[in-house]
Amino acid sequence: MLVCLSVEFVERVMKVDDPVGAISVHGTCGLWGVLSVGLFADGTSNYGGSWNGVNGSVTGLFYGDPGQLVAQLIGCATLVGIVFTLSYLFNWLVDIFVGQRVGAASELEGLDLPEMGALGYPEFQLVTPGLGRSVEIASTSGR
Repeated sequence: MLVCLSVEFVERVMKVDDPVGAISVHGTCGLWGVLSVGLFADGTSNYGGSWNGVNGSVTGLFYGDPGQLVAQLIGCATLVGIVFTLSYLFNWLVDIFVGQRVGAASELEGLDLPEMGALGYPEFQLVTPGLGRSVEIASTSGR
């Protein structure tokens, strides 16, 4: 349910073009997983792993330790700050030097032929929207 709500928010409210829902799956659900430790850790697993001065198991907010939730929130803020900044910078540079979008004609045609040189699903019959008739696409395998 979290993925579905997040996809809707990312696409409609934030206006981010994310056709595979990667932001929702990895970003939103990943952050929820980190925060879940701060809420639901019950002390039966060794989440701390004796790292960063945490000896033994940790407990979350619902099991008496609000400090773990604070630590997880700090971790989430650090992740978002660093990952967002580096990702934005990298994508900005790629957009400047290479570009990230195909031309409008290729986007409408589909990227199977322009990018791969063959139809991804040749057994499907393509129909021109609005015309209701099939369209023949010439094979580019003889290039």
